[in-house]
Amino acid sequence: MSNKKYEQLNDLIKQYLKSFEIVKINHRTSITLELKKDDLVEICTLLKETKALNFSMLIDLCGVDYLHYGVDDWETSKATASGFSRAVQKNTIIPDPDEEYQEKRFAIIYHLLSIEKNWRIRLKTFTGNANPPTVQSVTGIWGSANWFEREAFDLFGIHFNGHPDLRRILTDYGFIGHPFRKDFPLSGNLEVFHDDLEEKVKYRPVSIISRPGVPKVIRKKKNS
Repeated sequence: MSNKKYEQLNDLIKQYLKSFEIVKINHRTSITLELKKDDLVEICTLLKETKALNFSMLIDLCGVDYLHYGVDDWETSKATASGFSRAVQKNTIIPDPDEEYQEKRFAIIYHLLSIEKNWRIRLKTFTGNANPPTVQSVTGIWGSANWFEREAFDLFGIHFNGHPDLRRILTDYGFIGHPFRKDFPLSGNLEVFHDDLEEKVKYRPVSIISRPGVPKVIRKKKNS
């Protein structure tokens, strides 16, 4: 986006969204608006239907899991005697229906395009500590949100209130958990096998152990 269009969009955001509590993040050639989830539908409607803005297209929607964001998992300057075996994890992580999530663990990112004005904007909202993580659906504003929201539901377990057909879209119907969550075990929770007696494919708890590829030792470089 050119500097002129960037400045125009900045001015219009100040004019039309001044009544909302928004954190505006300016990048070199783009703008991100972090907004409250209760304002999501109203702001999206305004961005689409206001002629001066005319964000007629939702080009992408995705979930983000910020669990352990910015935290290093391993101290790489020293190692334990057990080395690689310290990375073994048990596959017992299944979503807890009673868990209360961190306020800013799950986010939804929306990428909008104004075809007429030839400019783009990014929206970001957090689901809060509700379980399951939930926001309002924007399928009533942009029809393209339908499959995007189903994908975010499938992979992150984020619910979209008002979605006309919220069900899994990438994993199968017997799948347990949401594979893009940071606490989802690498080997999953279930595996399929063929039951020779019943002559059909069935599920059972996964039998392999997850061993993340973590180096045994990374030493600090000695001064020469």
